[in-house]
Amino acid sequence: MDKERKDAAQVRPDDEVLFARAGRVGVITLNRPKALNALTTAMCIAIKRQLDHWAADPDVDAVLIEGAGDRAFCAGGDVVRVARSGRAGTDEWYQFFFNEYRMNSTIGHFPKPYIAILDGITMGGGFGVSVHGRFRVATERLLFAMPETGLGLIPDVGGGHVLPRLPGETGRYLAFTGYRAKAADSFALGVATHVVPSSRVGELRAVLLGAPRLDEEAVADLLARFHEDPGAPPLWERRDRIDRHFAGPRVETVLDSLAGDDDPWAEATRAEMLKKSPTSMKVTAEQLRRGAQLDLDEDLKMEFRIVNRIITHGHDFYEGVRAILIDKDHNPRWNPARLEDVSEEEVAAHFAPLGERELRFD
Repeated sequence: MDKERKDAAQVRPDDEVLFARAGRVGVITLNRPKALNALTTAMCIAIKRQLDHWAADPDVDAVLIEGAGDRAFCAGGDVVRVARSGRAGTDEWYQFFFNEYRMNSTIGHFPKPYIAILDGITMGGGFGVSVHGRFRVATERLLFAMPETGLGLIPDVGGGHVLPRLPGETGRYLAFTGYRAKAADSFALGVATHVVPSSRVGELRAVLLGAPRLDEEAVADLLARFHEDPGAPPLWERRDRIDRHFAGPRVETVLDSLAGDDDPWAEATRAEMLKKSPTSMKVTAEQLRRGAQLDLDEDLKMEFRIVNRIITHGHDFYEGVRAILIDKDHNPRWNPARLEDVSEEEVAAHFAPLGERELRFD
């Protein structure tokens, strides 16, 4: 009890991320509701440090992570701040990705049950702070997407490891289109392991925090008691087409396949892909190809190389952030503007070693 009081006293109401102990559960609350709980460098450092502490604490059986407010679990990283840092030539962007990816690795290797409550918007960095843990509980308010190719980025935070391992070609579909999945789709994909109505999250939370013991089997049994069938996943209505069209090795192959399908969905999907950054699309295709053979840490090291190239040598990330998040005209001017003008040499340059600036996990 004294330790619980001490943990609570160490946080302030205005902290970006809060840590508390309740029973045998460590609780993480992403606490930037006005910013949809978007991650900052300080949040990533604090979460990794706290997880390292709880991993060794015999009084902590499990960790629960949730988002403050009723709109989002976590909408991603604060990419506007990252873009401003890159433009200004400061090292803040480097520190953000370095510490975010180290946090992602820590979650992936966390030795105790890690339970994320995906209630609301969960995109990009929100995927990274949840999917690498053992349990992901979606509510009917979940809106999951990896929209990075529309911002001149890649589906990072371990996306290169996870997306190729989703059913069929759905991972490539998510990466190339930014498709927005709700609870039924997310459960079918395996992004969510359970679905619980938002009206019962408080009850679920109380049971978790009051449990006398919480090993992985106990958590699984408890979540199974609360799980409710989310119904048929809309994405599965097109699974055959997705698997057929997105199996091609290159982005151009996918587009050509979609062009030969007279289904309105195929036409709309092709049109959506053509809105994305051509450079990001080609780099993402190679990221997923390589990531299918890599473990999480190897993939994060690869993605760290890619984002370094994007920030230091790229154009499209800055243009995507301007068009989508700052000016909001939704009319990015990509350079190069066409897939055929993105050379294989330029794609390969994104995977070049960084020397002393490589990602490290020590």
